Amino acid sequence: MDFTHLDASGHARMVDVTDKSPTTRSATARGSVACSPEVVELLRSGETPKGDVLAVARIAGIQAAKSTPTLLPLAHVIGIHGATVDLVITDAGVDIEATVRTADRTGVEMEALTAVAVAGLAVIDMVKGIDRTASLQNVRIVAKSGGRSGDWQRTEEPA
Repeated sequence: MDFTHLDASGHARMVDVTDKSPTTRSATARGSVACSPEVVELLRSGETPKGDVLAVARIAGIQAAKSTPTLLPLAHVIGIHGATVDLVITDAGVDIEATVRTADRTGVEMEALTAVAVAGLAVIDMVKGIDRTASLQNVRIVAKSGGRSGDWQRTEEPA
């Protein structure tokens, strides 16, 4: 079996995408932060001690999408042409969805996953003084489009 991120000697390498043509690509990821009913109530009332949790998490997620190659050593530096991070307060905590778009030579799945993960970490950072049990859960790609492999959508969602 050939591994794209290993050379003939088994050493890690970045895949060379120089000869690939740029195409429009997008990826959507989801995850959630589980937290206590007390935190949910404070989030809904807007009275969390550290301020606007969702606004901070949204900006953190967008910034994270743009910083992915700094965090993941084999990720390509690509132009992020669009990034949205949406957060919804639920009875169980906060649901997060990020969509990242580009017109480049490689996909943005890792950027979408990174956006969700860091947005979730920002939520935890903002509420950890109230709920030390808050946890990031179920970070996954739910859809992607463009590129050689075409479109894909997750058919099953975690419970």
